[in-house]
Amino acid sequence: MGLAMSLSQLDRAAQLLAGWLSLALAGNGLAAQLPLWRWPSPQAVAHAQASEPTEVQGLAGHQPDLPAALTLRAQAHVDSQGVFLAQVVEPGPGAGLPHVRLAEAPAFGQTLVLTRADIQAALRSLLPHATSFTLAGAQQVRVFRRSRLLHESELKALLTDTLQQEHAKDKGQLELRFTRPWSPTPVPDEPLTVRVLDLPSTGFSPHFIVRFELVTARDRLGPWQMPVQARLWREVWVARSLLQPGTPWAEADVARDRRDVLGLREPLLPDPVPAESGALLELAEAVPAGAAITQRAVRLRSVVRRGQIVEAVLADGALTIRLKAEVLESGAPGQLVRLRNLESKREFKGKVQDAQTVLVQL
Repeated sequence: MGLAMSLSQLDRAAQLLAGWLSLALAGNGLAAQLPLWRWPSPQAVAHAQASEPTEVQGLAGHQPDLPAALTLRAQAHVDSQGVFLAQVVEPGPGAGLPHVRLAEAPAFGQTLVLTRADIQAALRSLLPHATSFTLAGAQQVRVFRRSRLLHESELKALLTDTLQQEHAKDKGQLELRFTRPWSPTPVPDEPLTVRVLDLPSTGFSPHFIVRFELVTARDRLGPWQMPVQARLWREVWVARSLLQPGTPWAEADVARDRRDVLGLREPLLPDPVPAESGALLELAEAVPAGAAITQRAVRLRSVVRRGQIVEAVLADGALTIRLKAEVLESGAPGQLVRLRNLESKREFKGKVQDAQTVLVQL
């Protein structure tokens, strides 16, 4: 009650002020330029708060006035942004319409019915200055969401892009093929994204089932399940001819080729192989012609060989002991190998330093 009396008093004071100004300025013709202004009533304030989703955009700018005669359409198609006045009514010839949002858009697949009384009440609430207008035409308007058909090619592209960004990432270029036909499906005529709900616990494989839904700014459609055949293309090292164990990498007959790596379980050789690293590598096992080269097939090149005589160096502070020893297993720099003392025939281990020296630690 206190708020209502306060607003009423302010309204009365504003009217008295406007009348006084009109009398004071009537002599020079300025009164005609004063706009008629009224403080909003408590009922209008309460109604506007109750209708919060409905809005008028840009009324403070150069919006056209509401025409005196409007014609209600029988049907209207809208997007998820809402139901706007220009979508449900037609103005008279040459007249424009203010950008007025009347209601929330219906959910996709559902219908919203607005009667003449609904639209008249919304306009009187949103445009209190527009008091004299008529609404002819249909008794009610049925509002639908705009739709289109989603075809298999578009869905496959959306699903491939999502799986590439979220799962395949930089492991290769993903390629999908549906193993079950997709029937064209109505979807909102708005930008769509795919949200993957479920993948096999083992991740990608040449054949798997993906569960997904379609998402717009407001709607979620689905879910669906689709069996797919997948390939993951990547540039890899392959053997152009049979590669034998012990072949230095720098001399191996290898090349780069684009292969489907989804079915390969072994980690592949990194790309590219640095030149300085390649000089230290050799084949650890035989690789048939045409096969991709895995990390397991390559190892550091051995610089000491089994049966070779090297110098074993034992250093302890200022004390250094050097002796000849027989290498019992091949090894690369930094690896531990077994050695045998040529005199005592005792075996011990040492770390390979280079092709002639092995360091022994106590």
